Amino acid sequence: MNETKKTMLFAGVAVALAALALFFAPRRITPEAFLDQGEPFFPEFTDPNEAVTLEVIDFDEATGSSQPFKVTFKEGRWTIPSHHDYPADAKDRLARTAAGVIDIKKDDFRSDNVSDHEACGVIDLLDETAGLTGRGQRVTMKGRNDQVLSDFIIGKPVENRQGFRFVRIPGQKRVYAVRMNIDISTKFEDWIDTDLLRVDKSKIDRVDLQDYSINERTLSVEKRDNLVLNLKGGVWKANKLKSALQVDSAKMQDLLAAIDDLTIVGVRPKPEGLSASLKKGASEQTISQSDVRSLQAKGFYFTRDGQLLSNEGELQVHTKEGVNYTLRFGEVVYGSGLAVSAGTDKDSVGMKSSAAQNRYLFITTDFDKSAFPEPKRPANTDFLKKHDSLWTNRDRENKSLQGVHDKWQRDVENGRRISDELNARFADWYYVISAGSFEKLHLKRKDLVVKKEEKEED
Repeated sequence: MNETKKTMLFAGVAVALAALALFFAPRRITPEAFLDQGEPFFPEFTDPNEAVTLEVIDFDEATGSSQPFKVTFKEGRWTIPSHHDYPADAKDRLARTAAGVIDIKKDDFRSDNVSDHEACGVIDLLDETAGLTGRGQRVTMKGRNDQVLSDFIIGKPVENRQGFRFVRIPGQKRVYAVRMNIDISTKFEDWIDTDLLRVDKSKIDRVDLQDYSINERTLSVEKRDNLVLNLKGGVWKANKLKSALQVDSAKMQDLLAAIDDLTIVGVRPKPEGLSASLKKGASEQTISQSDVRSLQAKGFYFTRDGQLLSNEGELQVHTKEGVNYTLRFGEVVYGSGLAVSAGTDKDSVGMKSSAAQNRYLFITTDFDKSAFPEPKRPANTDFLKKHDSLWTNRDRENKSLQGVHDKWQRDVENGRRISDELNARFADWYYVISAGSFEKLHLKRKDLVVKKEEKEED
C-alpha cells in the first residue's frame, strides 16, 4: 500500500472516530438553553380574574389511578364538576391561585432530555404510554370559552432548593427548576362553604338526641332513649334527670361547638324527585320507589307511618330564631380520597376497609312557629290616623301593642326565611361527615349527664 492510500485510510478512520465520539459524548447544554431564563411561563396571562376554570389531575402511585379535580364558573355560579357540580365558594381562592401561576418564572433550566422526566417527576398524567412512576401534577387554568390560560406539569421538589419544584410544559421536553408559591389544593373541603349549618352556637336553646335503631327487614323502630336538653336561665337542663345528676356543662359546650363547626368531607346528589319533594315541604312530598331505594342505600328509611328515620338515630337542634335542624345519621362510608368526597355507592358503601369510616348525613330544617307565641293585637289602629300629640292613653297602649306585634311578625318571617333557605341548600345532597365529627355529635345520655358530686370534684 502506497503512502497516499495509507494517508487517506488514516484520515477516513479519524473522521469516523470523531463522528462516533460526537454521537456518544455526553450532551452539553448549549447557551441557547438559557435564553428564556427568568421569563414568565405564560406571558399573555396577566389578569388573575380572567381565570374561570381550574383543572388539576393528581396521580396516586399506590393505587395507580388518576385523581381529577375541577372547579369552574358556569351559568352564574361556581361549581365543582368533579363532585357532582356541588356549589363552590371559589372566586377568591381561584384568583389567588391564578395570581400565583402568573408569577412563576423559568428560573433555572435543568434538562431537555426526555429520559430525565421520570427522575424530575414531570411525566404527563395524560400520557397513556408512560409508566406509573415519575408522574407529575397537571394543572390547567382556563378563561371564558375554554381558552387555555396556563397548562403545566408540577414535578418533584428540587433537592437542596427550598420552595423550588421541577416544572414542564406538556408537549415540550424542557424541564425547569421553578420557585413556586401556589396553593393548588385539590381538597374538596378547601373549595366549599365550610359553614354547613350556618348556625351560631350562642343561638342554640334546645338539643334533642334521639337514640334508636331500625329493623331494616320489618322497618320497626327500637327506641332506646330521647335526651332533651334545654337552656334555661343560662343553664342546660335535661329531661328525666334525677336530683343527684346534672348536665356536664363542659361536654355540653363541646357538643355545641361540634354542631357549630360541622364540616363535610363529601357529597352525593339526591335523586331529582326526592330533592324536588323536599323543597316543596313535608305536606307535599311524593316519594317514588327509586327514591326509597336511594335512601335505603344510604341508611335512611320511611316507617309504616311515613316517618323518615335513620339507622344510627338523629340529632335535633333548635335555635332562638325558631329554626329546627334534624341531622339523621346513616350508613358507613368506607374508603378515602375521591371515593369518599365524590364516590359512588359501588366504591364507598358496604365495602370494609381499614380506611376511616365516614358516615352519611341527611339534613332537613323546619320552622317552629310555637317558638314565637303571637302577642296581643291592638284593639284598633286609630292612632295611625292621628298626630302623636293627639293620642289618648288608649292610642299609646295600642301603639305599644302594635310595635310588639310587628316585631313578632318580623321574627316569624325571619325564622321561616332562614329555614326555607337552609332546606333549599340541603335538599339536593346527601352529605358525608368524618368519623371524628360523627363521634362528637352521636352522643348518649351517659356522655352528657354526670353525678353532681363527680362534677364538683372535677
